[in-house]
Amino acid sequence: MSLSLAQLAAAASSAPIHFEDLGLSPNLFTIGSFSLRWYSLAYLAGIFLAYWHTSKAIKTAGAPLAQRHIDDLFFYCTLGVILGGRLGYATFYTGGNTGIPSLWAHPGQLVQLWHGGMSFHGGLIGVVLAISWVCWRNKLSILRVADYVSVAVPFGMLFGRLANFVNGELWGRVAGTDVPWAIVFKGAGELPRHPSQLYEALLEGLLLALILVPLFWKTRARFRPGLLVGIFTLGIGIGRFVVEYFREPDEQLQEFARQTGLSMGQWLTIPLIALGLFFLIRALRRPELGSSTPTPQ
Repeated sequence: MSLSLAQLAAAASSAPIHFEDLGLSPNLFTIGSFSLRWYSLAYLAGIFLAYWHTSKAIKTAGAPLAQRHIDDLFFYCTLGVILGGRLGYATFYTGGNTGIPSLWAHPGQLVQLWHGGMSFHGGLIGVVLAISWVCWRNKLSILRVADYVSVAVPFGMLFGRLANFVNGELWGRVAGTDVPWAIVFKGAGELPRHPSQLYEALLEGLLLALILVPLFWKTRARFRPGLLVGIFTLGIGIGRFVVEYFREPDEQLQEFARQTGLSMGQWLTIPLIALGLFFLIRALRRPELGSSTPTPQ
């Protein structure tokens, strides 16, 4: 029996998107054995934009640091992202019941970044330690410096998650027929899945940038120490917690997610949400800098 035009159109519209048909490549270009990967560019673009924005932000009145501090800050923050991300992956995603030998037991593999394996939470801890070190050494306010840096972090989150999508990695869970944008990823079976990388790019990157950047430039939020940090930490925590419901857990941690009811990413995000709420409430309860209102006891 032949199908009608309406039935053919319905079948075509319900056909899933195949990742290969998007024509994306993880490499910008390849020359001989050298390949420039979009993921590397994402790191560089995120760091460059964060450096540029923070350098511009300190030109406003009342900035808590100078350009020389920014130069040191971004050098150590870059190290913090790389070392923290790798060591965090070794700590949270290998060893134990994961089925993957602990990278801590194989130090030589820790430096093999080209094999993949980076933890967002580990990178965040690395950045916090880098900021703390620079502030301690230069006698700067950690909270105020973190306010200025946190505004620029969503740029890197946006580029990084877009690069994950271009790489066709960290795909989401199997999607229902009511998700027309679901994608069949290579290596993830034949069923269409949520493009959770794009969800993270929108929530943790674009949305947070659209909130934090206007707050910094259009309001006096930067004069309430910890307010911008609190909004960033709370936003990144809620965004990651929500997206984890659509993101496929790492293969070695799927049993952990089934046993505990939450993925490893969600468990690691709960402290971020609590910390963000603490800084947010603390900042709103205290007067802004320069105010004559007495500090609440």
